[in-house]
Amino acid sequence: MTSSTLNTQPTSLADTREEFKDLGFGAEVARGTRRRLLNRDGSFNVVLEGLNPLSSLGLYRWLLTISWPCFLAFISGFYVAINVLFAVAFLLCGPDALQSPTGTFAGKPFYRAFFFSVDTFATIGYGNIIPVGVAANTLVTIEALVNIIGVALATGVMFARFSRPSARIIYSRNAIVAPYRDKTALEFRIANARSSQLIDVQVQAILTKIEHVGPSTVRKFYELDLERNRVVFFPLSWTVVHPIAPGSPMWGLTHADLIAADAELLVLLTATDETVSEGVHSRSSYQADEIVWGAKFVNMFKRSEVEGIVGMNLNRIHDIEPVLSS
Repeated sequence: MTSSTLNTQPTSLADTREEFKDLGFGAEVARGTRRRLLNRDGSFNVVLEGLNPLSSLGLYRWLLTISWPCFLAFISGFYVAINVLFAVAFLLCGPDALQSPTGTFAGKPFYRAFFFSVDTFATIGYGNIIPVGVAANTLVTIEALVNIIGVALATGVMFARFSRPSARIIYSRNAIVAPYRDKTALEFRIANARSSQLIDVQVQAILTKIEHVGPSTVRKFYELDLERNRVVFFPLSWTVVHPIAPGSPMWGLTHADLIAADAELLVLLTATDETVSEGVHSRSSYQADEIVWGAKFVNMFKRSEVEGIVGMNLNRIHDIEPVLSS
């Protein structure tokens, strides 16, 4: 019994180590999915079903992550909807619930109720329309309370959107495999698209590909050794380089091999935003057909001969050109 236990223990430990290499995607992914794991915008290519809509809605998080046009459209739509709701409530109070000594919106009760609701909700109070009766004045009280809560929530969400640190990293459209210092290297280029400075930038590159293990296929993950995985300052651009040497997961592979293995290069970036002194994250990926072999990046740096200032043209970060054979 003891001998059998000792003989099976190493296999169990090896299996456990392999499970930890899936980066958290899970065993189902490791069994050989051929879907892209990580989209170019950094979002995960997964679908979740069976969640309770109420528990998974995450309205606050959604309001923080949507674009500014969508956020402003949502606030505007909510503002109009809440005033329409109170306008209908005022109409239900009866035709004499709202009166106007100047005859404002005579014959147009809905418009009168709607714009009175706007005046109340925004605490304008022109006085051209007057609520009459207990029901109408009760609605005014409720609407005033809703206004206080609504403005406070909208202000808090807007402040959170402005103060939430985020990285905007430009990744080169393609990664390349090209000669590099008498070797061959896998390279991709990144740059900071914001004027704020990033410090202590760290990059992790992981190659994932499908391999045959016995009768089954398994997706495996290999962390690539980078020539430099950390820079203290990031004022311009950074070409991330993985030398393809003996021991590299890409050693001996061709472009056709990567495509056949459904290979994908996962890129994870962490940094500190100097402006807010908080950590930011970014991620992207390159599929096998987005890795160009036998190419090099076009020089994007420029120098002012008069002032001696070094700069770069971000419009050329994606540009590549063929490597001329000597």
